[in-house]
Amino acid sequence: MTEMEDRSTHKVYEKDTLGEVRIADEVVAIIAGLAATEAEGVACMAGNITNEWVSRLGMKNLSKGVKVEVTEEHVSVDLSLTMKYGYSIPDVCEKVQEKVKTAIENMTGLSVLDVNIRVAGVVAEEQ
Repeated sequence: MTEMEDRSTHKVYEKDTLGEVRIADEVVAIIAGLAATEAEGVACMAGNITNEWVSRLGMKNLSKGVKVEVTEEHVSVDLSLTMKYGYSIPDVCEKVQEKVKTAIENMTGLSVLDVNIRVAGVVAEEQ
C-alpha cells in the first residue's frame, strides 16, 4: 500500500473524466488553516502557527488547530484560533467562517456543512 492510500482521502470526480481525483483530508485542513489566518483579527492558529511561519515550517504545520471531517457529501471544520486584542470576536469569527467555507468549496468542490470556531486565546498586537 502506498503512502497516498494510507492517508484519509475523499474522492472527487465528475462525469467523463480521464480518471479519479482524490483529496487528502489533511489538504482540506491546510486550506482551512490558510484561509483562517488571512482574516483580519486572527493572530494565529492554535500552536502559534501564522502565515509567516508556514514558509519556514512547511504546510503540514498549518493543519495544527484544525480538525476536518469529510464525508461523501459534506465537510465539517473545527478551528482553534488565537485572536488579536481589540477586535470583535463575533465579527472576526463570521469572517473566518466565510473565508474557510469559500476557500474549501472553491478549491475542492466539496460542500462545507459547518465551520466551528474555538477561541483559544487573545494576544495584544506588538507595536
